[in-house]
Amino acid sequence: MSSPVIFPFKSNIDLDRKSNRHLYLQLCDQMIGFIKSGKLAPSTKLPGSRKLSEDLNVHRKTVIAAYDELMSQGWIESIPARGTFVSQDLPIVNPKKLQNNDISNRTSETVGFPFKKRKHLFRKEIETMQAAFKIDDGVPDHRLAPIEDIAKTYRNITKKTHHRALLTYGDIYGNIELRKALVPYLNQTRGLKITIDNVLITRGSQMGIYLASQLLLNNQNVIITGNTNYMTADNTFTEAEGIIKRVSVDKQGMNTNEIEKICKKQIISAIYVTSHHHHPTTVTLSAERRMHLLQLSQQYNFAIIEDDYDYDFHYSNAPILPLASNDTHGNVIYIGGFTKIIAPALRIGYFIAPKEVVDEAARLRRILDRQGDTLLEQTLARMISNGDVQRHSSKVRRIYKTRRDLFCKLLQEKLGDFFDFEIPKGGMAVWVKLKKPYHWDLVITESRKQNLTFINDWKRYDNDNSGHNGFRIGFAKFNEEEIYNVIEILETVMKVLELKAV
Repeated sequence: MSSPVIFPFKSNIDLDRKSNRHLYLQLCDQMIGFIKSGKLAPSTKLPGSRKLSEDLNVHRKTVIAAYDELMSQGWIESIPARGTFVSQDLPIVNPKKLQNNDISNRTSETVGFPFKKRKHLFRKEIETMQAAFKIDDGVPDHRLAPIEDIAKTYRNITKKTHHRALLTYGDIYGNIELRKALVPYLNQTRGLKITIDNVLITRGSQMGIYLASQLLLNNQNVIITGNTNYMTADNTFTEAEGIIKRVSVDKQGMNTNEIEKICKKQIISAIYVTSHHHHPTTVTLSAERRMHLLQLSQQYNFAIIEDDYDYDFHYSNAPILPLASNDTHGNVIYIGGFTKIIAPALRIGYFIAPKEVVDEAARLRRILDRQGDTLLEQTLARMISNGDVQRHSSKVRRIYKTRRDLFCKLLQEKLGDFFDFEIPKGGMAVWVKLKKPYHWDLVITESRKQNLTFINDWKRYDNDNSGHNGFRIGFAKFNEEEIYNVIEILETVMKVLELKAV
């Protein structure tokens, strides 16, 4: 063993008496840091407990407790009649230059190993914390969530002794009761013809998109999307190493004639479509194009990933049944969830496909996320069976329709000179095009000065860099008073920009 080290413990140990962490543990943390950094080498003799307690102005029992803890973890060892030493079995570390007031348990921001960076997943962060109002791309009002129904049902389930089995590992396909409840629910509301074998529970629709892309798009397979498209889906397809081909989107939805032309030239693996309310433009895929798309999928053997985006919020008439309702050849993977109906934090979705596809997706899901929240899934199953979800959906549909009507009315009256838009038939957002010579960068910058923040960057809606100057503005989360306030701020913003443009 070595002789005592000349180490300035007194000037390098910094104990915070206001911290919730015990002093002896703070001392442990910092001494471990010195050992890890090489400042205290193996076999170095440490000061006695009385001497160290005097240097640090702490009770001797604090130092003894710290030494006991360090010995139990194997960092130091006590030799009878000789003293306390840094464990001789530890590896030798080249010490760094000791600096005054160096707190060795601080972590460095430097990365000491290579890792893959995904540029396509980078999203510009926009400061939103201080804004009174935040414009999103169409999310539900979480204040309307049926929290009492959820809590009551959840409590009733957890009180039952036999439901304790839900606390252990469950089926990788998801909660069996929820899968059973979804079969009649989706068959009745979506016109599907499924059995429980066609249902996989996911953590929201995004997991469904991810699973589908991983099954279909490896090896540089081609997927077709709209020239404007849900950016997160695009990023998911890129992550799966798929090649994205784009077709135009008009008032009838994705142009299926353009899809057919691509199919005649090359093999494609999938098409991604938000058929009911296209993201971001909100248009509905026409019945004619739906039938054409299904025919093409059968003829060219590609999958249709149908994202059930905002299906439950259609205001003008009954929603057109999804592509999956007319799929007789097993070409459609139907994806949806309950985050828009209830609240974004309720991450429960579904992945509907032929059994063979569901089986493979479940195996893939096993390594991604072993299972979901079985208690919450059981709660949702009960709420569907009791009709709670259906009643809540009808209630908020009426509320969102009222908000849509007011928002679009004020948008036309107050800002019609600056924006072009059409009243959406459903969903939670309006697709707005800014008239020339104005630009969204200027609108967003000036809005921030007026206490209004746009959460998303306008560029995320221009996937093909066409410069269409469109932006998706959500209205659903604002109550009527808030809608008046938001429109008033936007009116102020545009008048400021109008004066600057003169």
